[in-house]
Amino acid sequence: MRRPIIAGNWKMNKTISEAINLVNSLKRELYMIEDIEVVVCPPFTALTEVSEVIETSNIRLGAQNVFYEQEGAFTGEISPKMLKDVGCVYVIIGHSERRRYLGETDEIVNRKIKAALEQGLVPIVCIGESLEEREQGDTFEVVKTQMEKGFKGLRAEEVVKLVIAYEPIWAIGTGKTATPFQAEEVHRFIREQIEKVYGREVALLIRIQYGGSVKPGNIKELMEQEDIDGALVGGASLDSSSFIEIVKKAREGGLRG
Repeated sequence: MRRPIIAGNWKMNKTISEAINLVNSLKRELYMIEDIEVVVCPPFTALTEVSEVIETSNIRLGAQNVFYEQEGAFTGEISPKMLKDVGCVYVIIGHSERRRYLGETDEIVNRKIKAALEQGLVPIVCIGESLEEREQGDTFEVVKTQMEKGFKGLRAEEVVKLVIAYEPIWAIGTGKTATPFQAEEVHRFIREQIEKVYGREVALLIRIQYGGSVKPGNIKELMEQEDIDGALVGGASLDSSSFIEIVKKAREGGLRG
């Protein structure tokens, strides 16, 4: 059975004190949640303090980015080894904002995935199309290409460790959300592509999240879809009550194998 995963991507938000307050609230309200994996991804500056707060809780720590070398003369970068050392379990790789604003390519994503896996981190790999690409009917081709290039050289036993986050770029921070049908259609396609390349067992086990203006009002219906295994939550993860409600309503969507 695939254990659903709800991850909060805080992006460039929260000071250290604000981050501590937020995770303390999550700890109080979500301590009984066992059938859904809860992950928070604070900015780098708050990773150590958040790690200490959630150390004995059921909440896991993730980072928002990573470099593809373990150490060296790379000013301003953070290595997988450093993230592991601070307590990270997950790391977001290839988010559309990094692709769009910082020139991150599928080839860079591929190198980052391999470096993260080398340190035992779980990559949350983001893929998805722009509004123009969707309107031109290129959604499936874009997603397929991102997977082919991003996963190049990975073995089946490595791919199964990944979490894939389908994030339609046109639905991120816009208030627009893919309908459950639209999201499920792409999730199913992703799983089918995984099966073609890596086999049915990997396809059945790999978790695929939806990311794109996830809110308390739409998470339950999204989670009811067969191939949606959770959510990568942006703005709604910055408010404890909103994120708590998302996690709880995600459970109502049902657990699938």
